[in-house]
Amino acid sequence: MIILGIESSCDDTSVALLDCSSKGFFVLKEITASQIEIHKKYGGVVPEVAGRMHAEKIVPLIEEVLKNQPKPDSIVVSSGPGLITGLIVGVESARTLSYSLDIPLVSVNHLEGHIHSVEIGEGGLSAGRQEIKYPALALIASGGHTELVLMKKQGKYQVLGKTRDDAAGECFDKVAKLLDLPYPGGPQISKLGKNGNSKAIDLPRPMLVRRKSEWVCNESKGGLNRDNFDFSFSGLKTACLYYLQKNPLCNKTIPDCHPELDSGSFSQGNTKKDSDFRQNDSCVNKNDFCASFEQAVTDVLVKKTIKAALKHKPKTVILGGGVSANKKLRVTLEKEIQTNLENTKLLLPNPKYSMDNASMIAVAGYYKAKKKKFTKWNKIDANPNWEL
Repeated sequence: MIILGIESSCDDTSVALLDCSSKGFFVLKEITASQIEIHKKYGGVVPEVAGRMHAEKIVPLIEEVLKNQPKPDSIVVSSGPGLITGLIVGVESARTLSYSLDIPLVSVNHLEGHIHSVEIGEGGLSAGRQEIKYPALALIASGGHTELVLMKKQGKYQVLGKTRDDAAGECFDKVAKLLDLPYPGGPQISKLGKNGNSKAIDLPRPMLVRRKSEWVCNESKGGLNRDNFDFSFSGLKTACLYYLQKNPLCNKTIPDCHPELDSGSFSQGNTKKDSDFRQNDSCVNKNDFCASFEQAVTDVLVKKTIKAALKHKPKTVILGGGVSANKKLRVTLEKEIQTNLENTKLLLPNPKYSMDNASMIAVAGYYKAKKKKFTKWNKIDANPNWEL
């Protein structure tokens, strides 16, 4: 089945053509137009600007992707959740194509795309496909969403918990802004934290409690940290603000002498140059702050996921969304699953498909298309608040 995927829910205009079947998913052609450079000067995504850029890019991208390619059997579009200014552009483009070319239309929830992003093999090839075995548990962590979703079978979703305020990726970006780091902030914080000490600064872990020297999920029924699978990151963001107000950071950063190290592993293996640098500074180093913050976010995401997995015993745990590209999160979650859930497999997307892309939307739509769960071209709507 040849599927045309369209994604425009935030600041990436993406179009992809995939050959989908029970054997796997082969990306025939995909093009994504990023708006990072445009939004960087604002320190974040401006919905009105994003909408205009989507409108400028969407038709040329569709024409280029379909050029010299077979006619799609289905058109799949991300209809929500997301920014209404971007969603409308994608939905209206898909509607017009469906009507004019007489091609069935599939409406997909953007979060379904992140869940199924793990099924796209290395380099978009079906040969490297990772198959989801059910029941499955998905942690979706991005700039707009942080959710734990249980799937007893494909297409059946139960949201176990979600953020009550800021999403994990949003928290990364806002803390990066406090540090005067360019947008998007997540990769910048990870890069600096690579050579930092993750235990240097004692930051809170919202929705967790400290037992002696370890952060754990609370088993009690009352209070903010009650027994559930929800997340909260606004308190961590505020704690970072207060800390930086009282403890100005050094302008210098530790040289990248150990690119192979993960955040928190800056220890006895350092060169004398690095040790002298750390000892001679009277103020807190930016590397240590970034490593400590990254560790705090990772602890919250991993602890909640492991707790949910121990309760529901899934065959597969999926990590999806933009934050899934974070190396520390990937390594930590994999280690914890191997330690606590020996019969559970962790599926990670290729970092390229961690970000918003039309290929993952096409894959998610394939499961609906093969069951003929189509939406009429005159019935589809953009829904910025669409929940799984």
